[in-house]
Amino acid sequence: MASPRILVVDDEADLRELLEITLVRMGLDVDSAESLAAARRCLANNDYALVLTDMRLPDGLGITLVQEISAQYRNTPVAVITAFGSADNAVVALKAGAFDYLSKPVALDQLRAMVQSALRVSASTSMPRPALSGEASGQPAGGQPSLVEAGAPGAGLRLRGQSLAIQDLRAQIVRLARSMAPVAINGESGSGKELAARDIHALSGRNDKPFIAVNCGAIPEALMEAEFFGYRKGAFTGAADDRDGFFQAANGGTLLLDEVADLPLAMQVKLLRAIQERRVRKVGATAEEPVDVRLISATHQDLSACVDSGRFRQDLYYRLNVIELKLPPLRERRDDIGLLSDAILARLAQGGRRTVLSDTALQALQAHAFPGNVRELENVLERAMAFANDGLIEVGDLALRGSAGAAAGAVLAPPAMALGADAGMDGNSTFVGMSGTASSAAYLAPDVRSGGALPGDAGLFADWPNGGREVQVMPATPAGAANAATVATISTTAAEMSSGLREPVLPLDLAGYLDDVERLIIRRALARTRFNRTAAAELLGLSFRQLRYRMQRLDIHEPE
Repeated sequence: MASPRILVVDDEADLRELLEITLVRMGLDVDSAESLAAARRCLANNDYALVLTDMRLPDGLGITLVQEISAQYRNTPVAVITAFGSADNAVVALKAGAFDYLSKPVALDQLRAMVQSALRVSASTSMPRPALSGEASGQPAGGQPSLVEAGAPGAGLRLRGQSLAIQDLRAQIVRLARSMAPVAINGESGSGKELAARDIHALSGRNDKPFIAVNCGAIPEALMEAEFFGYRKGAFTGAADDRDGFFQAANGGTLLLDEVADLPLAMQVKLLRAIQERRVRKVGATAEEPVDVRLISATHQDLSACVDSGRFRQDLYYRLNVIELKLPPLRERRDDIGLLSDAILARLAQGGRRTVLSDTALQALQAHAFPGNVRELENVLERAMAFANDGLIEVGDLALRGSAGAAAGAVLAPPAMALGADAGMDGNSTFVGMSGTASSAAYLAPDVRSGGALPGDAGLFADWPNGGREVQVMPATPAGAANAATVATISTTAAEMSSGLREPVLPLDLAGYLDDVERLIIRRALARTRFNRTAAAELLGLSFRQLRYRMQRLDIHEPE
């Protein structure tokens, strides 16, 4: 079997010779080129497992070669050699599609580690990908069974779904897996950031090496350096033995920095040096040791906003955010809720009787906002299983407003809501009618108009998943007087009950329900005044200080 062939592109003869000798001793075949033109001729006549190019060449820039190889030879990894201290050039090359980079003077141990990673990538693209560890059982590799986004065995990636958003995300993950570039994953809590990182690792050439996930917000600041870099025996009180840190534990594999925005500034400086130098020094040690780690960071916060506010270093941001991967929230891929629910219920059954969703229950789930994303879906279904009769989950078993919605502080709404009028209603009466079973009781405040009173027949219509309709008509109210206290008491007469109208579901959390109403009214007033808080306060009949207090209490912020 022929040895893998490497192409070295550099105009310095001494460096070319050093690289050739090192690669030949690794059992590889090596071709050399001193310019872009010579490199293009070699690429046209041979297949390479790796191309290693300098950034500055006599007839152009190495970044040009990176772009050409990324476009024309997609299965060929390309690494760049940058001048010492030129971290910005390395970031540019990684963004252009480079597999990895080396800094001058080239450290031979780093060169060998990088070449081995590239060869694993080349080998993985030329043969069928093995099944992910844990696929047969639906478990993430190297961890306990996860209910988040579990799916059918052998389906490949852990992030499952058929929506366009998730299909595009999986395609990005496949592309990112071939690179060594740092990836910053951004997504709401419970959207599957760690699963995306595990998928990147599992599809990469490092899938036989460790995957270490670290929650940066869960480590005490005083212990961070020892946890990340390890320590020597006697380095501090209680250090009875030498111990490796997260970087050493992930050596050769992938290190996930979860909730990276929570890192204190002092630790950010030390982390930046470790990333740039690819070396770490244990606490109590005098010498650094090399580490070969691919970094993936994840956070639900806006890192660029953290940089602007001074809570996150700009240089570290650029090192970690070479490639950004955004995870869509569950509300943007509602079509996947049925598939995810079936997989979660199958996991929760644990070999017992299978529980299924009724059609109306599924429609109610698809109408829910899910601020907690898939993790919230798991909690809702786990609770519903305990209340379901005969293995069938109905709408009432979900309790979306109580355990899921109100606890998350979300304003829940059915799929279609519109401000409207019902000519058949008396403007001075309050009437709530509901037919069928609603997924949750979503009562919305009346519209607030500046300069005048509400029309007597103004109301809100809510179309429910099973075809029922709820109509809430509020009494005529002077402008500026509408607030949580104006929400009328729900009443139904005996005649209404006998005519088939069912009593609305009462809120399980009255305080949360009233907060939802107040939050919605304030947001509506702020939107109408383009977030002029003084004008919004006048519109609502409040003082500026009262409105500011309510905004702080209800966590209402000006949109970016």
